[in-house]
Amino acid sequence: MSRQSGDPGVSGAKSGRGGRPTAAALSRILVYGVHGSGKSTLAQRLSERLGLPWHPVDDLLWEPNWVEVPVALQRSRIEAICRRDRWILDGAYHGWRDVPLARADLIIGLDYPRGLSFRWLLRRTLRRLSTGEEICNGNRESLGSVLSTESVLVWHLTEFGRERRRLRAWHADPTGPPVLLLDSPEALERWLAGLSPR
Repeated sequence: MSRQSGDPGVSGAKSGRGGRPTAAALSRILVYGVHGSGKSTLAQRLSERLGLPWHPVDDLLWEPNWVEVPVALQRSRIEAICRRDRWILDGAYHGWRDVPLARADLIIGLDYPRGLSFRWLLRRTLRRLSTGEEICNGNRESLGSVLSTESVLVWHLTEFGRERRRLRAWHADPTGPPVLLLDSPEALERWLAGLSPR
């Protein structure tokens, strides 16, 4: 089936194959966007709405004390999930990005403006610093990590354009899975409002 850019019935949304997907047709979903765009929040909401298992990607990539799982093991874990018939992933990274792309029924791209997602990311980071909130296998953000060159804030500033180009390339690719680009939180809410529970 050829892909067509078009409005799936929601202002601010562009569907990679035209037409709004129905809940019954969605079993494998990849939520994608820059850090701070709300991927995990959306994945959790979709999991509750559609009854699909959500696998937080950061839990698969990081062990306690911020020990990164080797890429080969990351890939093995993602492959095991993607072989299943039902799943939601809240991200896809270099080394195994091709795995969910080959199996997804839908990619939801959170293509929000840079300033909005950065403000959300900064607010989330400051909250985590102040509360000591545990994330991904008991890890916590620290002032040192936030101020380092590996900080998610730095990553957002340097990688935003690359992530946006990747999303839009997926949207334009007729050989890949359908891509729903959402350019604002309002567009997301309108789309969700039309997505009936499974």
